Amino acid sequence: MTYTDEFLRKILKRTRVIACVGVSMNPVRPSYFVARYLGLRGFKVIPVNPGHAGKRLFGAEIYPDLASIPKDAKVDMVDIFRRPDAVPGIVDMALDALPDLKTIWMQIGVEHDEAAQMAEARGIDVIQNRCPKIEYQRLFGELRMGGFNTGVVSSKL
Repeated sequence: MTYTDEFLRKILKRTRVIACVGVSMNPVRPSYFVARYLGLRGFKVIPVNPGHAGKRLFGAEIYPDLASIPKDAKVDMVDIFRRPDAVPGIVDMALDALPDLKTIWMQIGVEHDEAAQMAEARGIDVIQNRCPKIEYQRLFGELRMGGFNTGVVSSKL
């Protein structure tokens, strides 16, 4: 899938509350450090993992599934850290349970075209096989610290 920088930037700028499905409590797991990073960048991150439901991560309660998140949480993006075969059920639940949903984001290695089409048919933006942490860093100039050419000019004379 190819997405324009403008499209990705628009999504990241409008997003406020992210439900992170499949988040781990293990700090070496990608889902942990992506959720932590997004929280540090000002996004409200709601962790979702049935194996850790009721525990707390980054100061937030971990929910067993998307349907358990209170409606007043105003989740506008779901970030999926699950195998592709789990995506249709997650998307179904997100469409039914999250009235403020605007984006379904599938992490690197996660794609499911039928689930994406189902969400898009309901007016939801879908991103597959990308990481919001990497895209945020790339689009807003933070990757330069790692020596990456982001195309963002950050020095001023």
